[in-house]
Amino acid sequence: MLIVTELLKALEKIEGLRPSTPASAPARSWIPWDVDALAVDVGDDLVCVRVVATRLPLALADAAEVLRSVLLGTQWEDAVVRIVVTDVDKRALDHLNGA
Repeated sequence: MLIVTELLKALEKIEGLRPSTPASAPARSWIPWDVDALAVDVGDDLVCVRVVATRLPLALADAAEVLRSVLLGTQWEDAVVRIVVTDVDKRALDHLNGA
């Protein structure tokens, strides 16, 4: 689905967030597919993007704005955009230990 690809491209531009994929997802496969696409669900009224925080503080308002801009002019323009933080990368917490 093209909109998923566009949302993932937009997510790449947001510092401190990356797609959250299941731990059981295969890293490599003979089937050419983007495992990051598992982090995005697109429904009629809801677009859900699961992310891992790689930097704190979270810039969720900025992320929502960037993702919403991808939806403008599409059938999902009025959909709710939900960003679900599934995990915090250890590196995001390093500054708390003086690292």
